[in-house]
Amino acid sequence: MGSQVCPWWAGYFIDNPLRRMLHNPDAILGRYVRPGMTVMDLGCGMGFFSIAMARMVGDRGSVIAVDVQQRMLDVLQKRAKKSGVASRIRPHRAQSDCLRIDTPADFALAFAVVHEVSDTERFLAQVCSCLKPEARFLVAEPRLHVSAEAFQRMLALARAVGLVVLEQAPVRLSRAVVLGRQ
Repeated sequence: MGSQVCPWWAGYFIDNPLRRMLHNPDAILGRYVRPGMTVMDLGCGMGFFSIAMARMVGDRGSVIAVDVQQRMLDVLQKRAKKSGVASRIRPHRAQSDCLRIDTPADFALAFAVVHEVSDTERFLAQVCSCLKPEARFLVAEPRLHVSAEAFQRMLALARAVGLVVLEQAPVRLSRAVVLGRQ
């Protein structure tokens, strides 16, 4: 993952209670994440979506929270413990160019992440290789940072690695789709 990564300290501005009004995790993820699932939060930051998904997957499920910054993962672990879901979250530090994940997932989320990776095609291929055959992969990119043309280029790369668009996802201020394996 990436060369243009959001600095760890900016996570405090991004991951805050007011954001729930704009990006409510239950509303965005509720139709995809179920009890007992194994899910991935790629570029998890301080856990805005990871903690919500940990509640959704329940005691039998798990969340693989992936980030390239150890400080983000450290804060995530503190927040998960405070929220009572730490046992359901597996923090995973990725390398800047390699996810290094071998656990198959039922669902993956990349929220405002793909535009930060240095090699989009490689990133998407690695995510695809982690997905179970019927898994879903929600990609949401901020409209302010990612043009419609850039988003279409990302979707072309997704198709090249074996992912197809299953549906558009209604995420405020974002270009968002749900992908699946071909």
